[in-house]
Amino acid sequence: MDTFRLAQATDLGMTRAQVYRRVRRGELVRVARGLYRAATAAPADHDLVEVAARRPDAVICLTSALSLHELIDDIPDALDVAIPRPSRAPATHSAIRWHLFDRACFAVGRGEYQVPGTDLTLGLYSPERSIVDALRLRGRQGYETGPAALREWLRRGGRPADLLAVAQQIPRAAGPVRTALEYLA
Repeated sequence: MDTFRLAQATDLGMTRAQVYRRVRRGELVRVARGLYRAATAAPADHDLVEVAARRPDAVICLTSALSLHELIDDIPDALDVAIPRPSRAPATHSAIRWHLFDRACFAVGRGEYQVPGTDLTLGLYSPERSIVDALRLRGRQGYETGPAALREWLRRGGRPADLLAVAQQIPRAAGPVRTALEYLA
């Protein structure tokens, strides 16, 4: 187990003092409050590790998902993560933007993403779902992000019917998607 919580360490017989001593000696790395990782573990993105450890039901969304799918050139300044409404976003050490999405459509387009260098998994929205969200939340995400991602997705062979099928499952999404498709056609 490369990544663990302090509570898990105490369950395995290690005291808090032993964990803290191992951090001081460099045997463990403190990822965030109460979250530790072996110093010999493979390199990993600590933001993703923290999210996967704190909220296993979380999903990478919006600009972060579009960037992971290589549909936009932007490098997000914070990790965009969705959790089902009405959840409470956990306190985190990393640069994470928490978004509350409707529970009824939370699973639409959700896939699994293996956090590189760890045995942890995290949800990741599909390219179609990420584009639909960028278009429907264009007031918060920026008016250029959704159309730029859509243009790249279409260039790669994406089918508008697939995008519309996802948009039909999400409230208030079909209109902006149709408008963007008509504009690019």
